[in-house]
Amino acid sequence: MKILITGAAGAIGSHLAEKLFLLGHEVVGVDALTSYYDPRIKERNVAILQAKGITVHRINLATDTLVSVLDGVEVVFHLAGQPGIAASTPFSEYLTNNIIATVRLLEACAATPTLQHFINGATSSVYGVIASGDETTEPKPTSHYGVTKLAAEQLAMALHRTHGFPATSLRFFSVYGERERPDKFFHKLIKAIAEESELTFYEGSDKHIRSYSYVGDIVDGCVLILEHPEHTIGEIFNLGTDVTATTGEGLAIVEELIGKKARINTLPPRIGDQQETAANIGKIRRVLGYEPKTLLRDGLARQIEWYTNNIHGNFE
Repeated sequence: MKILITGAAGAIGSHLAEKLFLLGHEVVGVDALTSYYDPRIKERNVAILQAKGITVHRINLATDTLVSVLDGVEVVFHLAGQPGIAASTPFSEYLTNNIIATVRLLEACAATPTLQHFINGATSSVYGVIASGDETTEPKPTSHYGVTKLAAEQLAMALHRTHGFPATSLRFFSVYGERERPDKFFHKLIKAIAEESELTFYEGSDKHIRSYSYVGDIVDGCVLILEHPEHTIGEIFNLGTDVTATTGEGLAIVEELIGKKARINTLPPRIGDQQETAANIGKIRRVLGYEPKTLLRDGLARQIEWYTNNIHGNFE
């Protein structure tokens, strides 16, 4: 199949592109390579993909013409978007990169005669402070990120409900692993220990519960969705691990693996932070037999190795 992945330079997107290419699919990537974090990190991911024969186009979904990249495309994984809950990111960027970009992509996909499946990448942040229910739980997002990602998801599902558009949405839970964004917790933690610098830690966050989901397990779930459209089109699925750990426990594992303690700078609690993400994956397990396989300790060991070999001393 010919598959287009938006956000292909990111962690999930780049790993998914590699996996689908290995499975024999024709894979095309799209990424705007914005300056939200160091574009050189994303350029490195793009170089890895292109060395394997995967073309990645530098395209802004919110402004650029999309017809040519969708030519002959049968499946779209829409993983691009504006992440994070930092107050420094203006709402206009969430609006542009999560809603307007999705609307334009959906319009272009609806006009693509070869399209068979549109798979949207959503987030547990749509649930709000406590993300532990199943897919029927009322969304109560508490951040601009969660609000706009919910809107993007529902735009796709509304098109399915009104016009039979072949949409599926996946709500990812606390994804970590190799190529993790520099603004995410484990990347910042590993960096701080490696550089013997301070880690900013928000008061009470050590007690936060997380379904830390390894990126390889997330990719496996995406492949299952791709392979079973007859069971997934028109549906929303939670995707992650149902094994939880506190952020404090995750911190302790990284300290133990590296053999050094982190220097912590504690700040007041951050507005918009989730108290708990506990992925209820009963639906995707029942429908597709999905089972995450990677223990947190093993996934973090791989992330530390990746950071040491690819990031430390090269970008930061």
